Amino acid sequence: MPSFADQAASRRKFLQFLAASPLFAAGGLEAFAGEGPTPGTKLPDPLMWAPMRTDELIKSPKDAINVFDFEPVMRNNVPPAHFGYMASGIDDEVTLRANREGFAKFQLRPRRLVDVSKVDMSTDILGVKYNSPIVIAPVGGQQSFHEEGEAAVARAARQGNHLQILSTVTNIGVEEVAAARGAPIWYQLYATNKWDIAKAMVMRAEKAGCLAVAVTVDRSGGRNQETLFRLLKTDTRDCSGCHDRSSLQASMKTRAMYQGVDLSGLRNTQSSAMTWDFFKRLRDLTKMKIVIKGILAYEDAVLAADNGIDAIIVSNHGARSEDSGRSTIDALPEIVEAVNGRLPILVDSGFRRGTDMVKALCMGATAVGVGRPYVWGLGAFGQPGVEKVLELLRAELLAAMQQVGAPSIKDLKPAMVRRA
Repeated sequence: MPSFADQAASRRKFLQFLAASPLFAAGGLEAFAGEGPTPGTKLPDPLMWAPMRTDELIKSPKDAINVFDFEPVMRNNVPPAHFGYMASGIDDEVTLRANREGFAKFQLRPRRLVDVSKVDMSTDILGVKYNSPIVIAPVGGQQSFHEEGEAAVARAARQGNHLQILSTVTNIGVEEVAAARGAPIWYQLYATNKWDIAKAMVMRAEKAGCLAVAVTVDRSGGRNQETLFRLLKTDTRDCSGCHDRSSLQASMKTRAMYQGVDLSGLRNTQSSAMTWDFFKRLRDLTKMKIVIKGILAYEDAVLAADNGIDAIIVSNHGARSEDSGRSTIDALPEIVEAVNGRLPILVDSGFRRGTDMVKALCMGATAVGVGRPYVWGLGAFGQPGVEKVLELLRAELLAAMQQVGAPSIKDLKPAMVRRA
């Protein structure tokens, strides 16, 4: 039994850990050290899994019990500004918290006496079979977390045969990432308000063998990333060598897909002028499948089907594009109902557990994207960290499928989940 002194020391270390958390940026730590957090205090997400002793962080991927074990290790490894870029939502970060809290609104209904001694998690996504429905969601600038960046993630995805979606703002070119993955990937597109930029990137992705282009439609305006900006102030490095803010072109010099692309006339990479006409032009341009990423309203999902879109991704950008307060798991059921099987529906934002994924799959999602968890693994241990994160998620997904009595993905039914 630890002594009182040991417990007190552990508590102090825990509070120090909380103080470093981006979600405590708004203050309130002093109140938490007393009787409890003040109303409105931003707690780490999720608090209950935070390590109680910062001197007991895992030393290798094999020590991890769940994906959350990797986040504090990454926090120790990467510069504050880079961690802030990964961790931040926007404004009050209501949506960031809602993405996790939303899963508690739904309960699984376990079924018994079903033979689940063998579980098949394989999934067909736009005509390609993958070993599981766990998708590597696009995250930009991965060399900010580990020097091998997107290539390390691609090799980890190859080990588990996961679909990988590569971000437009990748540090490493689509050709190299596709080679590291050893199979065709998808390309996520920030189209901007300049057609020639979208055209150049789409043609490059198609030439590299990408199967689909996932057009992000939720970056239509500015964003106040408070956690990022607060942690930037704590970063003592001279970042001007890598981050030249003198122009948009200069700021993209470390982003491989912008090399040789003329960004003149643009102040940002937002797509504030995008309409459905863009997708008509895109269909004429490429033979790749066209996916829309960032759908949250059932009306837009129906329009996507009406306009011949091949698939949609229900996403709030991991709470990095808007602060509506609505989680994707909340939005998913009405979208599935409205689409009525006319196109595949993927979903991301906030998925951390196998049970999270099973809930979405039962509701009708074809596949589930994960972002921050694999980045935690990358920042903590590089490729082995990513591999372990994906391994843990696969193991939890398999166990959750067994508990609800589903020996295959197609056996996951809406009746297996209910709103609490």
